[in-house]
Amino acid sequence: MKNTRAGRPVNCRSVEGLPKVTCFLPEGIPPMKLKNVVLSVDEVEAMRLADMQGLYQAEAAEKMNVSRQTFGRIVQSARKKVAEALVEGKTICIEGGNIAQVCPGHPVEGENVCVCLYCGYEKPHIDGVPCRTELCPECKKPLIRKGRFSSVD
Repeated sequence: MKNTRAGRPVNCRSVEGLPKVTCFLPEGIPPMKLKNVVLSVDEVEAMRLADMQGLYQAEAAEKMNVSRQTFGRIVQSARKKVAEALVEGKTICIEGGNIAQVCPGHPVEGENVCVCLYCGYEKPHIDGVPCRTELCPECKKPLIRKGRFSSVD
């Protein structure tokens, strides 16, 4: 995927673990009337670090490998989306984000496998073909490289 955005390139955003659940639905709203709010994986990680672990932004930013200002923007966006979903009765779906880039100097086990976060499908990684460009044959969601930005085993 070519970066067409002006300005500085997007830094690799490290996340400690991937969400175990990727969709939350409000009760009592007919499926035909449901609207979605999509949170990225890095937004969920920012909320986890700031709101669950209570880290200061500078410390959380360091863990995610971003600047403190960028961390602030990520967590602000995530909180706004969650508030919108809660107040307006929308579904919260978690997918994507700026985590598909490989962080240099972070070797991990299992890095030669592409995995689907939704159904757990795995396939061998093909050198030169980013996992994120391939879709899971079972659920048609994008794959990610196992172990790079996740705790998927």
